Amino acid sequence: MDGASRGNPGPSGYGVHLELDNGEVVEVAGWLGVTTNNVAEYSGLIDALAVAHAAGATEVEIISDSELLVKQMLGQYRVRHPNLVPLFEEARALARRFRRFSIRHTFRAGNKDADRLANLAVDRGEGRWEERRPADAHA
Repeated sequence: MDGASRGNPGPSGYGVHLELDNGEVVEVAGWLGVTTNNVAEYSGLIDALAVAHAAGATEVEIISDSELLVKQMLGQYRVRHPNLVPLFEEARALARRFRRFSIRHTFRAGNKDADRLANLAVDRGEGRWEERRPADAHA
């Protein structure tokens, strides 16, 4: 999962790339409007957990390029910003639904699919996205 914000605050979105045990891939791109990057990151986490739970997952491993989010979720950093506290609490409540919840940090290169989706959400929200179909799709 990943969050993106063009400016901080700025136009924001998140992306979720979820790989289920049966090999199915679920991708979600969500537009948030104008907000901060940290709100976008938490929004992505919350949706990732909700989608995984709805898919019947009992174990989840979250991979994020947000070191702040990961350390907050692991209890290594306190959540101080009032805008993040309710999102953090919601994420923790969702995480408790799973028999096993783990979260780890990766660098941006290790999060390409979610990063692509987060930026797609921002592009769509800003009206800069256009669906492209193969030329033979209209035949």
